[in-house]
Amino acid sequence: MPRLPIYLDYNATTPIDPAVRSAMQPFLDEHFGNPSSTHAYGRTAHDAVEQARAHAASLIHAQASEIVFTGGGSEASNHAIKGAVFARLKSIFARLWSRSAHIITTAIEHPATRKPCEFLERIGVSVTVLPVDGTGRVDPDSVRRAVRKNTVLISIMHSNNEVGTLQPIAEIAAQARERGVLMHTDAAQSVGKVAIDVNSLGVDLLTIAGHKLYAPKGVGALYVRRGVEIEPLIHGAGHEGGRRAGTENVPYVVGLGAACTIAERSLPGATDVLTKLRDRLEQRLRELLPDRLSLNGHPTMRLPNTLNVNFRGCIGAELLARVPEVAASTGSACHEGTVHLSPVLCAMGVPPETGRGAVRLSVGRITTESDVDLAAEALARGAGKSD
Repeated sequence: MPRLPIYLDYNATTPIDPAVRSAMQPFLDEHFGNPSSTHAYGRTAHDAVEQARAHAASLIHAQASEIVFTGGGSEASNHAIKGAVFARLKSIFARLWSRSAHIITTAIEHPATRKPCEFLERIGVSVTVLPVDGTGRVDPDSVRRAVRKNTVLISIMHSNNEVGTLQPIAEIAAQARERGVLMHTDAAQSVGKVAIDVNSLGVDLLTIAGHKLYAPKGVGALYVRRGVEIEPLIHGAGHEGGRRAGTENVPYVVGLGAACTIAERSLPGATDVLTKLRDRLEQRLRELLPDRLSLNGHPTMRLPNTLNVNFRGCIGAELLARVPEVAASTGSACHEGTVHLSPVLCAMGVPPETGRGAVRLSVGRITTESDVDLAAEALARGAGKSD
């Protein structure tokens, strides 16, 4: 059987941790009760959900009652953005449509944030999309200047999924709180890689995605600060404290809870390990390809596991196609002979002739130094062949 490629795409998804799988198994095999039922079967499921809620809350220093389980990170971000606006619009309607709503976001957001904003814009909500600098960071002063009297929400990701750049969320959230504006951050890529404290950040809403955290795909969570009102996306029975209707996916919720516990125990050591692996990969590539690499993203204020580099003289997609030994992602797409940069790289002002060679390499929990070294050698060989 041929050897699988070296996996350096942990920002796309992570494997399920064996301990997470073990925690889930009893709720797939025997504990099948509905957590809303009052009999013994239901109580077992209910208690498991609540324990998972406590574990998720502990990881981000929240209260268990502030965690809403969702079907994934995209649902969590949609709920935060649409729910905040729809809750505000209810009060506006009650005041005879006195004022519309306004959202502030950035040009490098994940589609799970960008698309809900575009949807709301189509139904009359004003949306301000702020630029970022060449490292992918937004200027807090630009956020402050963009706030209006009718601003409902600021939604800015904690870390970028492509280049790993970390945003000044605490500073922006402090400005938002002073103006009475809700603050949402998508922390799907950050949770488990760096320490997250919702109180230090000062955010009102925060997105967690299970499959970025060694839990299954199809489960996530939304942190909703106590006292913050958001309209449910899914209406029905009173599940999740009336905030998200639908019987909880107990096995997956249990898995997410277990993943959060593992992540909490591994920090801050995990951050250090990931940083060393990422830096080793970058150093090795620069040794093998001197003067051929340039970094996308901030040199220091970025995720510890993320390395997004341009291979000069290459097209990223074609380079990865030549290097089947490595599984990674590219920041450009080639269609009919034309290379298109990702919206993130475009927003950062990366020149097309440079960004065409962008490749995102993201290490993870089971990446080894040997993996990093072998991957660097394979990529260097591939880059040595002209496109």
